[in-house]
Amino acid sequence: MPGVQRGGRASLSNPVGLSDKKRGHLRKADEISSVFDFKCRVSGDYFIALGRPNSLGFPRLAIMVAKKTARLAVKRNYMRRVVREHFRALAPEIAPLDIIVRITKPFIRQDFSDISREIVVIFGKLRKCQES
Repeated sequence: MPGVQRGGRASLSNPVGLSDKKRGHLRKADEISSVFDFKCRVSGDYFIALGRPNSLGFPRLAIMVAKKTARLAVKRNYMRRVVREHFRALAPEIAPLDIIVRITKPFIRQDFSDISREIVVIFGKLRKCQES
């Protein structure tokens, strides 16, 4: 169909032209490596989070789970899903940062309340990266 635009459309609320789902993700290797180079780090029992201010006006997220942490893809995907859902819920309160969350210790559904508390604390502590 000619004239049909694939992907997202640019609008006033979304000037980048990506859908809301993809807008909040770090995609490119150079974007991710720049967060590692910034050296603003917060850690907890289950996570290590790295942050770097961005000029986009909204936070973006990348999640890393090594096979060494959880062998089965189902478990790794569950951990990503939990972090992504918390990020989505807390995004309006999070400063405009590029954030990388590395999951260092596996967790299961029974650990959900501990995980929820730790994610909220870590995203709160990442505010210090905004002032850096």
